[in-house]
Amino acid sequence: MDEFVFAQDVADPNESTVQLEPWKLLIVDDEVEVHSVTKLALRDFKFQHRGIEFISAYSGQEALEVLDKSDDIAVVLLDVVMETDDAGLKVARHIRDVANNKMLRIILRTGQPGQAPERDVILNYDINDYKSKTELTSQRLFTSIVTACRSYSDLSALEYNRQGLERVIDASCDLFSISAMSQFIDGLLAQLTAIFSRGQSSFCLNSFVAEQHGANKKELKVVAAQGSFKSHIGADVIDVLPESLRTLYHDVKQRNEMVFGEGYIIYYRKDPQEFSTLVFVSGIPDSISTHDRHLIELFLRNVQLAYDNILLNQEIESTQREIVYRLGNALESRSKESGNHLKRVALCSELLGKLLGLTHHESRLLKLAAPLHDVGKIAIPDDILMCEHQLSVEQFTVMKTHAQIGYDLLHDSSRPILRAGALIALTHHERWDGSGYPNGVAGEDINLFGRIVSLVDVFDALYNKRCYKPAFELSMCLEYITEHSGIAFDPKLVELFLTHHPKFVEIMKTYAD
Repeated sequence: MDEFVFAQDVADPNESTVQLEPWKLLIVDDEVEVHSVTKLALRDFKFQHRGIEFISAYSGQEALEVLDKSDDIAVVLLDVVMETDDAGLKVARHIRDVANNKMLRIILRTGQPGQAPERDVILNYDINDYKSKTELTSQRLFTSIVTACRSYSDLSALEYNRQGLERVIDASCDLFSISAMSQFIDGLLAQLTAIFSRGQSSFCLNSFVAEQHGANKKELKVVAAQGSFKSHIGADVIDVLPESLRTLYHDVKQRNEMVFGEGYIIYYRKDPQEFSTLVFVSGIPDSISTHDRHLIELFLRNVQLAYDNILLNQEIESTQREIVYRLGNALESRSKESGNHLKRVALCSELLGKLLGLTHHESRLLKLAAPLHDVGKIAIPDDILMCEHQLSVEQFTVMKTHAQIGYDLLHDSSRPILRAGALIALTHHERWDGSGYPNGVAGEDINLFGRIVSLVDVFDALYNKRCYKPAFELSMCLEYITEHSGIAFDPKLVELFLTHHPKFVEIMKTYAD
């Protein structure tokens, strides 16, 4: 179990004393004197280290206009009788039923109780408190506002927690994507903010999460951030941390621990798989309680389990991808082709899939499986595979068997990548007009992944030098693909490719041999 300790006195790293925004109080009454008296009675109001901001409206219509422009008003002191006998009740109905604002606390304050009987109003209008103007002394007004602000704070904190938890849950639906990891971390930071904000919607901690994968990488990199650290994503931790904490940072890395200091938390963890994670939070309010500290400790320790699972899944995926590339590279080296051929085919296939409208999962699976398109060449003799002149009819007959061999090697796997690779291996030499091999399948009966890889594989072979041919000019490559639309290639894919061909050329140049 990691250690949880309190830091020695260290200079405040980043805004440890936070200026909290005031509670917003909307006064709705058609009597100017009521506004003045209310402001006078609450002029020194303080609750949870926050003062009060007064907003005035002198009619029901004016109140609606204010409410439509502001969604962070905590409390409304609402008169009933204004421009009409039920103007205040209409405002209450609008708040709950039209604006669907369930958090704003409504205190009905009336000088004519007979116009709005308390029992009926409380039951029918979702009013939180009901006061006669004659009974609302300065002390009772203070008590009512404190109670309302406390309720608003609790409801806001619950809602903010719900939103943060929702983001974490959403991220768990797609643990294999890098973007999901980012969403997960953003959810983590949102939860931390919720714990400290106490419902203050604009409150934001200055925080970031950093990662380091592998023993060869020396410094952790910021992968997600909020507040003043938001512009530092991708930077080294040592360059982002306040200078006063850099020595502590090195100590924390040595001891694998969490430190809770004045105005900040720094939590570092490194597991046996060489995954290193750092969570840094600053700008924590001075009023944080022992209970909140304990809650933070539990939260970070428990969320680390989920975080480790995501990292482990990413490691498994990376391992699968590397095995596929290494296997493909071994085969390519036999045929004197560059290993970059596989990267180009994978990336171009993914790009064409995205242009076609494949989902993120589908295009990603295509990218991972595409390097297996020629896996069947493992069974092709060297004298055929490495032949530098045109193959004889007998040699080409043997060469064509690699499509079926590749399928036979992979198709019975339970792994999606290998199953997709089997279909690509089988179909990437089929032609749109049915004249391809090994089965002479035509049109849309050819597997879509196979159709995509077929096009990008041919483009790569044309655009780059091979042992049996020089590299062709781009214009010749595009002309060949255009001429074979509807013959060798899916016309829809050709149209997409030609429209966006600069993007494919960029991949070719980035991963040139």
